[in-house]
Amino acid sequence: MGTANPDLMPTRRLGATEHELSVLGFGAWAIGGGDWKYGWGSQDDEASIEAIHEAIARGVNWVDTARVYGLGHSERIVARALENVQERIFLVTKCAEVWDQNGEITGSMRSDSIRAELEASLEALEGRRIDAYLIHQPNPDHQIEEGWQTLLELKEQGLVGHVGVSNFSLEQMKRAERIGPIDLIEPPYSLLDRSIEREILPHCEDHGIGVIAYSPMASGLLTGRMSRERVQAMPDDDWRKSDPRFQDPQLGLHLDLAAALAEIGAEHGVPAGLVACAWVLADPRVHAGIVGFRRAEQVAEILASPELLRPSDGLLANVEGRDRWPPAP
Repeated sequence: MGTANPDLMPTRRLGATEHELSVLGFGAWAIGGGDWKYGWGSQDDEASIEAIHEAIARGVNWVDTARVYGLGHSERIVARALENVQERIFLVTKCAEVWDQNGEITGSMRSDSIRAELEASLEALEGRRIDAYLIHQPNPDHQIEEGWQTLLELKEQGLVGHVGVSNFSLEQMKRAERIGPIDLIEPPYSLLDRSIEREILPHCEDHGIGVIAYSPMASGLLTGRMSRERVQAMPDDDWRKSDPRFQDPQLGLHLDLAAALAEIGAEHGVPAGLVACAWVLADPRVHAGIVGFRRAEQVAEILASPELLRPSDGLLANVEGRDRWPPAP
């Protein structure tokens, strides 16, 4: 693998932490493989490892995974990919979703369950330090306080670096904050899901909470490569095939939006997906975005011109007139 060039990929400080993250990071959900409820179909593990190496070589300095991705498989692939990497990689994983022998997933924020998950994650990640540990889903709601207290204890004990939440509402965040501060949050954010603009982003800005947006390309809808034929050809164990966003009438509207992004990208020689990411990053309250790569060529396409993600560049200028973009249908 090549040597990372930190001057190539812009970075931003993650909230009130000391960490400078590349504005785009490697999302390891899809590389968990298929044959589980939220899988993306079967994946080539070697191709996944090559994709991580390619991302690091292009200046990506963090990886986001979760215990539940591929029912443990994603964390193991991430560990394999990082075996001989010399660069310091900021590692994020998540807890509070567990499964039984039949692969049925349930939420648990019980203290003993979270501690068992952390132990399993550390084993899968081959003892690598977890820089940020997040509650994946606020489910069941009545366990939020117990779960958050546990994460704060893990941080105090030095078992994880920072702690955060994902998919929490503002009210749920405030419940957690009564116990202790949130270092970072991972919400969905894209042109198709702008709900965090109303309350969560202002709250995070006021409280110095790091914001890492997931699905800036809306799970592939805004890459410019999605089509009705591609959706139809998705394997049955790709969760997107049954998602209403990937079916008409929503699909047609989303493909039209992707075409508009592709027109902007064509002016700079970049794909629609990079423009979609630039739109998310045009809000300075967003510190980084998660992009789910599966193959090195996907990385090369999206990150071929990451310097265009710098705030002074014309690409961002073209997309930061945010009010002209319609909210999701």
